[in-house]
Amino acid sequence: MNKLLIFFLIVSTHCWSQSNFEKAEKLFRAKKYNDAQLLFEGVLKTNHSDIKTLEYLGEIEAHQKSWVKGAVYFKKLTELKPTVADYFFKYGGCLAMHAVEVNKIKAFSMVGDMKEAFETAIELNPKHVQARWALIEIYLQLPGILGGSESKAITYSNELAQFSPIDGYLSRGRIEEYFKRYTAAEKNYKKAHEIGNSKVTFQKLYNLYLNKLKDPNKAQDLKRKFDS
Repeated sequence: MNKLLIFFLIVSTHCWSQSNFEKAEKLFRAKKYNDAQLLFEGVLKTNHSDIKTLEYLGEIEAHQKSWVKGAVYFKKLTELKPTVADYFFKYGGCLAMHAVEVNKIKAFSMVGDMKEAFETAIELNPKHVQARWALIEIYLQLPGILGGSESKAITYSNELAQFSPIDGYLSRGRIEEYFKRYTAAEKNYKKAHEIGNSKVTFQKLYNLYLNKLKDPNKAQDLKRKFDS
């Protein structure tokens, strides 16, 4: 009798958990993040290692710019699923966004964990575009004494070019723009736009013309062609 009672308690708890998970998913898709969060947190109490629940909670925290809490969820996911590249990328992303909010000394202390997370994402998925972009930004913005390196940024840009030519040109343009080599940046952005002809490639080139090269005529000519 006791065993039967325990069995029914387990089954009913599981059904309650599943029901609330499905409700939470619907709320998440409807972008009702606060309501979804409450239900997901309830589900997590009955199963502390539920992968999808942890992922949803991490996404919600990131959406709400609660980077520290988001990092906690994604860190746990990297431990539970150490072969999933995106969990490492999202963990590193939360750390990077938090680093922007804190003082420089604390931010620099987080760089090692960020780099390790993004590098692991690339090891697990050699064609991980976003992780390479993140590393390019880290190597551009870090002072040389703390590990900043244009050559390393270029290395990741070259890797991007091997499987995503548009990202290769865009990232090289970003590097050239960062160091105020605007003519070289223009060449790379133009090549990216010739291939992609997308809103992203247009915006990069348009902004360069308007804000860095101070050439409104080129900017307007580009806009007319893109809009036509």
